[in-house]
Amino acid sequence: MSRLGYSASFEQFHPSDLLRWCQLAEQEGFDSVLAADHFHPWTPEQGQSGFVWAWLGALGVTTRLRFGTGVTPPIGFRYHPAIVAQAAATLEAMFPGRFWLGLGAGEALNEHIVGRYWPEPAERIRMLIEAIEVIQKLFTGNVVRHEGTYFKVESAKLYTRPDVPPPIIVGTAGPYMAKKTGQLCDGLLTPGANDEKLRLLLSRFEEGARAAGKDPKRMPRMIQVHVSWAETDEQAIENALREWPNGGMAFPKGDIRNPEDFQAMARLVRPEHFQGRVLIASDLDRHGEYLQHLIDLGFTEIYVHNVGRNQEEFIRAYGRFVIPHLRWPADAPVAQATSPSLDRTGL
Repeated sequence: MSRLGYSASFEQFHPSDLLRWCQLAEQEGFDSVLAADHFHPWTPEQGQSGFVWAWLGALGVTTRLRFGTGVTPPIGFRYHPAIVAQAAATLEAMFPGRFWLGLGAGEALNEHIVGRYWPEPAERIRMLIEAIEVIQKLFTGNVVRHEGTYFKVESAKLYTRPDVPPPIIVGTAGPYMAKKTGQLCDGLLTPGANDEKLRLLLSRFEEGARAAGKDPKRMPRMIQVHVSWAETDEQAIENALREWPNGGMAFPKGDIRNPEDFQAMARLVRPEHFQGRVLIASDLDRHGEYLQHLIDLGFTEIYVHNVGRNQEEFIRAYGRFVIPHLRWPADAPVAQATSPSLDRTGL
């Protein structure tokens, strides 16, 4: 079974196009989808910002792929954690064993729209940890009353629930939250980075899991990578500069509020700024070697985002020349709830 996933960029593409490409990705050997949860694109030129939760049900009905959000911030701006729990439970109830809940601390780009003060990173992490606690309480099916530092829940109960709750996967790029993720949740999702940082994050995740009495070898370890593939290196570079300049910005972006601000900064991005951040190559062997290296580092699922508009060509090229040559450990876990019930959609 392939453990390579397609990264659906809601910042760039119309939801109907993404649905069609996910169906093609399934035919070409991808086995899962990471769906971005954005209110705004990074730059105005990217041009889209569909509501991912409305789309996920359509994905579940029209494919057999596993899927999850990459990532939803349940920290009380766009979403209260109780609403995230209800949405996640509904999807897993409809598509047993196929949905995983990807959570993260979010960015001001999407969350400032509600007009509240945007907290510092350390506070956002504390909010995320408390939100995860609320979601896990609701997944039990018990009546939940919660009065914490950041959230209040008054006699709430999820009546529509799956037999087994969906796995909670936390997106993080920092060692502190990587360790907390191992302790509290079911799996890790991190963006591509250098080997030293990736090894550190995996080590901290495993440390946290062992501290909680869990076996990290049985827990999903996901990574999302950005690539720019085209027929020529020149076109791949042009695609990256035009479509994904934010990939060449080597600084924290969580506090930047508007696509227009990213647009202004994009004028400073040069091809060399993508080094180590976006793989830009027309040679598909280089893509395969890059992904195989991540597998060998210990990642159990890889989600690939091709930054160009050439999505159909990319999916077909990967299906023919990359996916068949990847070598995965036979016992590598995937983010999948184990449920005995039948798929109630009839698929």
